Amino acid sequence: MAAVLLGAKEAYAVDIDPQALIATIDNAQKNKVESKIQTFLVEDFKAFAADLLLANILAKPLIELSENITALVKTEGQLILSGILKEQAPQVAEAYKKSFSLHAPTIQEDWCRLDGLKTK
Repeated sequence: MAAVLLGAKEAYAVDIDPQALIATIDNAQKNKVESKIQTFLVEDFKAFAADLLLANILAKPLIELSENITALVKTEGQLILSGILKEQAPQVAEAYKKSFSLHAPTIQEDWCRLDGLKTK
C-alpha cells in the first residue's frame, strides 16, 4: 500500500493467509488505490523478478525463504525486510549477504529493518 501511495505503478500482495489479503483489499479501497494492488495466495502467485520486494515477516521464515525471496528481485532491485527482532538481524543479514549489498540495519525499539540492493 505504501509503495503505491508513494508512487509505485502497481503492487502485488502475496500471503498464506486469506484474511491478510481481505484486509489488504479493504485498506486499498479505503486509500482509493485498489486498482493498483493485486492480491494472491502463495499458491496462486506466478513469480517474476520485481524492482522492489518488501517482506514483513518474522526472522525464521525470512531465513528459510531467502533463496525464494532472492529469486524474486531483479539484479539492482531493492529488498526491504522487516518484522525482525534486532538481535536476529545478523542471522537474517547472513542469509541475504551473498546476493545483496545490505545497508546498516535500521533499528526502532526492539525491531529492525534490513534493506539493500541486489548485486547478482
